[in-house]
Amino acid sequence: MPNAGNGAGSSPTYSEIQRSLHDQGVNYCLAAYVDVHGIPKAKSVPLHHFQRMMRGSELFTGAALDGLGQGPQDDELAIHPDPGAITVLPWRPEVAWAPGNLKYRNTPWPMCSRTILESQVERAAAMGYRVNLGIECEIFLIRREDDTVVPANPLDVLPKAAYDMVGLLENLDWLSETAGYMDQLGWEVHSFDHEDANSQFEFDFAYTDILTMADRYVLWRLMMKEIARKHGFEATFMPKPYASRTGSGAHFNISFESLESGENVFGDSADPRGCGLSSLAYQYMAGVLDHAPAVVATTCPTVNSYKRLVKTGSMTGYTWAPIFISYGGNNRTHMLRVPLLRPEIEGDQKPGEGVYLSSARIECRAVDSSMNPYLAAAMILGAGLDGIERNLDPGDPRDINMYELTDAQLAEQGVQTLPRTLLEAIEAFGRDPLGAQVMGPELAASYQQLKSAEWWDYHNEISTWELDNYLTKF
Repeated sequence: MPNAGNGAGSSPTYSEIQRSLHDQGVNYCLAAYVDVHGIPKAKSVPLHHFQRMMRGSELFTGAALDGLGQGPQDDELAIHPDPGAITVLPWRPEVAWAPGNLKYRNTPWPMCSRTILESQVERAAAMGYRVNLGIECEIFLIRREDDTVVPANPLDVLPKAAYDMVGLLENLDWLSETAGYMDQLGWEVHSFDHEDANSQFEFDFAYTDILTMADRYVLWRLMMKEIARKHGFEATFMPKPYASRTGSGAHFNISFESLESGENVFGDSADPRGCGLSSLAYQYMAGVLDHAPAVVATTCPTVNSYKRLVKTGSMTGYTWAPIFISYGGNNRTHMLRVPLLRPEIEGDQKPGEGVYLSSARIECRAVDSSMNPYLAAAMILGAGLDGIERNLDPGDPRDINMYELTDAQLAEQGVQTLPRTLLEAIEAFGRDPLGAQVMGPELAASYQQLKSAEWWDYHNEISTWELDNYLTKF
């Protein structure tokens, strides 16, 4: 039983969870959380200390990390693991991962990323909705060679490597191992494939509620790093490690279901706009578009993120990255895409008119592999809920290749672009009240300060490009 918190009827007691972990051969628990960057932090706790750990025995000096709002004079923060999220690591079965929420003197700490997402989940629940999320997980496998970074597989050299079967089979050992662990965890792998760039791969697996999926993304990145090292290479979640290749996204596929009926409330077969969406879904989408410049400060949170958000620059021509604040149907040139509804498959439930309205969702393509999943999910959800509360309308879909429009055509149609640098994004974040509303004023201010400093640290460095172009030019 990978997830030790699962159980029928009433929730298991701490003693029962401890016994289950012991029976599975667990020796240590990782009392875990993430910092503002989404980097996992933990203390390793022997299993005999489990019940004390669950009650907040493990303390952390908040001043040692970014974005936790503490000084060296402050009392420590305590991690309170979520009993339902405790997971035995299938590649290290002697260890259980226990993600949770930070508290200060037994009070929820407002600058905890997981707590921030929980507050938006509760906001949606008060409106009658459960929020579901699926993440398309992309990754580069790399090697370090002569002070440079190169694709892990030296034979993976196709200029158009998307869906390359040979490259897939050459990597099947570690891919199959990964998929097996994911299925052991109950994540239900749907597929994995060779992505557009050399030694780039994608895993798609079943959606779940938005908080659980954020937890899973943190664990997935950790798992990928450990498996990669085992096989003699490294995993990177840097969005754009190579200028001439596509970058790694982490597309968010979001849908709402009614807490009362369990039905997907984003689908509507009578949609006059032809996307198969309900008015609620359009309101949600309009909110995300309205706040898009601020949202991407968290969904694309690094200097490098914005080297992915360009029109061209890959070996296959287009980068497939969103640069426009726009939406369309099954169209990958927009920030928001409405994927095709799945056709009916024998054995599935809730059939519609030849398709499953239960598959209706909105894909946000302006999310990359470096994001903190809790903050990114909280901001996207918060923006969408604002659109619902304000009854916003995104207008009609644009079913054209947005990459081919000129600047004049974009201006004529009133289409705006996403921020082109981290500085532009963080300035937009500071202007939009959504950041403080979702993240709280303390973390919003801290986040803006940290990311502004990150930009200027980068800007003040002298790059190889500058030396190559300017050193002897004048």
